[in-house]
Amino acid sequence: MALLLKGAAAAAKLTDITSAKVAQLKEREIIPTLAIVRLGERSDDIAYERGAVKRCGQTGIEVVKHTLPESTAQSELLKLIEQFNCDNSVHGVLIMRPLPKHIDDHAVVSALSPAKDVDGITMGSMAAIYSGAGEGFAPCTAQACVEILKHYEIPLEGKKAAVVGRSLVIGKPVSQLLLKENMTVTTCHSRSQKLEEICREADVIIAAAGKAKMVTAEFVSEGQTVIDVGIHDDGNGGLCGDVKFDDVSETVYAITPVPGGVGAVTTSVLASHVVDAAEQMHKKEK
Repeated sequence: MALLLKGAAAAAKLTDITSAKVAQLKEREIIPTLAIVRLGERSDDIAYERGAVKRCGQTGIEVVKHTLPESTAQSELLKLIEQFNCDNSVHGVLIMRPLPKHIDDHAVVSALSPAKDVDGITMGSMAAIYSGAGEGFAPCTAQACVEILKHYEIPLEGKKAAVVGRSLVIGKPVSQLLLKENMTVTTCHSRSQKLEEICREADVIIAAAGKAKMVTAEFVSEGQTVIDVGIHDDGNGGLCGDVKFDDVSETVYAITPVPGGVGAVTTSVLASHVVDAAEQMHKKEK
């Protein structure tokens, strides 16, 4: 049976580091603050918001919640975002997505200042990930994958990684983050030829294709570490990931569980981004 890379331990360590930074900022009368914008009552949005509020509370970060009707006009949403952009007491903004169908997602994302984009959704954040310079942050889930690997001291430098998935939310940014750790990264997807072979040859597999139980025993070999980003209804009242856990865990060295893996670290990364944004803003003011 593989070593379980539980997210709770990595999240706790990152939360402790963030809490210490918050305390230092408050000594300078700087109160890190996150604004959360939610349209409507989607259950998954509410669950993530609840987790973010709880994590911020554990670190001492203030949270300002703006819950708007699902029917809110795009112009009103854009006006609210601009208010946050100009408000120096707000250091980070989390916009719950997907947005209602009548809202132009691109327009909303483009309106947010990259300096306050603590969830890594703007083009400014993407540019910063790829160039290593500029304002913005990595998407929280993508960074959470790396945080887990580092917490459990999985060797990265010089090793091979196979990232299954190419989305802007996880696949592409996590590939860039792993490159920064000096890994050799292959970004692949469901149409990649010899996908199983590519994965078997990797030291680390990041499963982020968005397809339940896609990664099976044929994808893995001994000694590997598997990070499962997916989360799906398994049809039996439970949850599963992109990895067929029972089969894969019999072979690999280490694997994240679903639930209890990557998702547990995401809000800790979000909180750390808020603090970093606060520090950067006040350095500019000086």
